[in-house]
Amino acid sequence: MKGVARGLPGYEPRPTPVAQERGPCIPPVRYGFRSFDRQWIIPDNRLINRPNPELWALYSGRQVYMTALSRLTPSTGPAITFTGLIPDLDHYHGRGGRVFPLWGNRAGTLPNMPPNLLTYLSRRYRKAVSAEDLMAYIAAVAAHPAYTARFASDLVQPGLRIPLTASGAAFAAAAELGRTVLWLHTFGERFTDPARGRPAQPPRLPASEAPRIPAAGAIPQDPASMPDAIDYDAANRRLLVGTGYVDRVTPQMWGYEVSGKHVLRQWFSYRKANRERPIIGDRRPPSTLGEIQPDHWLAEYTTELLDVLHVLGLLVSLEPRQAELLKRVCCGRMISAEELRAAGALAPPAGSARGTGTVDAQSHPSLFDGLPLSEGA
Repeated sequence: MKGVARGLPGYEPRPTPVAQERGPCIPPVRYGFRSFDRQWIIPDNRLINRPNPELWALYSGRQVYMTALSRLTPSTGPAITFTGLIPDLDHYHGRGGRVFPLWGNRAGTLPNMPPNLLTYLSRRYRKAVSAEDLMAYIAAVAAHPAYTARFASDLVQPGLRIPLTASGAAFAAAAELGRTVLWLHTFGERFTDPARGRPAQPPRLPASEAPRIPAAGAIPQDPASMPDAIDYDAANRRLLVGTGYVDRVTPQMWGYEVSGKHVLRQWFSYRKANRERPIIGDRRPPSTLGEIQPDHWLAEYTTELLDVLHVLGLLVSLEPRQAELLKRVCCGRMISAEELRAAGALAPPAGSARGTGTVDAQSHPSLFDGLPLSEGA
């Protein structure tokens, strides 16, 4: 591997080729590998295929990234997902997409959206509208299955359209609900507010509904028992992981999908004993580095699995409220894209970036670049 002149923003440069490296490894950091799947990456651009330095430069404890499809159409589940971590190119569901950062700078003071939009909406609703309010509104409206189902015929043409209510009360209700959605998608690391039930910790279902692993269901951690299959026992509401199991898992949690990708099956596929994947077409064989992996089920896998189950369970519980809110928005008066353009509310910032923003792509788009607001169907 060749050396590189500069390191990733925020990390020391390592100009020496990896084969000649004798210093310590840069400590791994969490990143958003897939929707609801957080993994680890070494933040060394000698080891990452075409990293996006701009996204790394924007990362901070305040940043939130929205991910969505661009050339394909969402089919099931939420039309958008979120992460508080640097997202992978394929974060949304494993087949490419776009990334929309909330903030256009590391400090989290420059909204990554048309500069006149928040001013216009504040004037329309007669109440200050922040960048967080707008992202939360989008989360409430589009990050659930009812949006995907309602606009299925419209979404045949790729590109999301977000219905924007003309009601200040409806906007406020959606923004508040969306904050909980964002808190859940980011595993309790963003949009925290203990007074409103969003503590800065992994979200948890009520004790009576919480997934649990009884002593008899403990997932073995010896190499010989490394699980290689995951399944669901609907009669007992039990998630089967190898010879272990998790109780109090609802059918909705088990069946949760992001545009056709089964979240729990996909999450498990990167942690099971046999992680080989078929080579399609003339694609070159994967690197042998992929063979370096744990030979047993790690305790942290169990912790992560429970965290994911709690998040999915809580998201399912919000879906009826999101569906009702979407209906309220769509049945009421809305602000059209034409109205926003006429008011100059969608004019992009001077010198703003364009393109798809991901770990493996180009520069980041504005939050509304490629997400035209419209009245919907």
